[in-house]
Amino acid sequence: MRKHLPDMYRYVALRKRILGVDELHYYDVYAPLTKGVSAHYTYDQAKQMVLDAVAPLGEEYGTIVRKGFAERWIDVFPNKGKSGGAYSGGSYDSNPYIMCNFTGTLDSVSTIAHEMGHSMHSWFSRHTQPAQYADYTLFVAEVASTVNENLLIEHLLAEKNQDPATRLALLNQYLENFKGTVYRQTMFAEFERDAHAVAERGEALNPAALNNLYKKLIVDYFGPELVVDDEVQYEWARIPHFYRPFYVYKYATGYSTAVALSEGILKNGEPAVKKYLEFLHMGGSAYPLDELRHAGVDLTTPAPVDAALDKFGRILDEAEACVAQLEAAK
Repeated sequence: MRKHLPDMYRYVALRKRILGVDELHYYDVYAPLTKGVSAHYTYDQAKQMVLDAVAPLGEEYGTIVRKGFAERWIDVFPNKGKSGGAYSGGSYDSNPYIMCNFTGTLDSVSTIAHEMGHSMHSWFSRHTQPAQYADYTLFVAEVASTVNENLLIEHLLAEKNQDPATRLALLNQYLENFKGTVYRQTMFAEFERDAHAVAERGEALNPAALNNLYKKLIVDYFGPELVVDDEVQYEWARIPHFYRPFYVYKYATGYSTAVALSEGILKNGEPAVKKYLEFLHMGGSAYPLDELRHAGVDLTTPAPVDAALDKFGRILDEAEACVAQLEAAK
């Protein structure tokens, strides 16, 4: 992973260049990179975008997604007393219901695609496996959701005659997915591993030690262009995943797997789709690494992670080219 950190430093430098700031602070890595490209989508548009994006997965997959939309599996909009965020739930003999808070942004559309990926995984596994094997493990839980997200962004990027600003907004969404799910979650995993190592060595596991460890990782992962304010060192205390030991790395492995699978689906068509759908039907009936091998990804090697981060570099190349076009047009 760490050999790919120079690409993250390059992304941070690109952010500084686009935002036009003398200093780029940690909070600036979340600022939007484009002005005037704030498209708003209705829920009906979002549904059609998701259906178009998952079309490569075949007729049966699309039919069940339509069924979910038509039968109102989704609690769509924010409401008084409703919790934030989004998730897919349900039981073995129920529909895989979705809770979300749709606000019409591209991120909201992506959330619909993401949660529908979870729900489709649950649908296929529950309709194929007996109850004791229907639940899939956390190790594979983020794969189907992220495959859908990637199919959506690839579908949008495939549209012809996009102006550089619109394309940059889409590329930024892609880069942010990598940043939040691969780089940041791997950083979290290092923090968790190293904090446990401190305890195992018998050293004091106090706030000062954890602050220093977290701040060092921020510097390591985001590079010399980033100004790390003192407040950043406390962020670890508000990350709920740290209270569920050794979970966060599964986001990074899941996303890397999803990159490989979505690329295979789009490039290789039916053979890759067949293996992927068989994976969705497997539930928890096999060991997760074996399930992913069946789908076409071997996570016992670093190859899938390296390939995913190589793709991050290529997306960044294109984002830099879009910025150059925008700067030249000024």
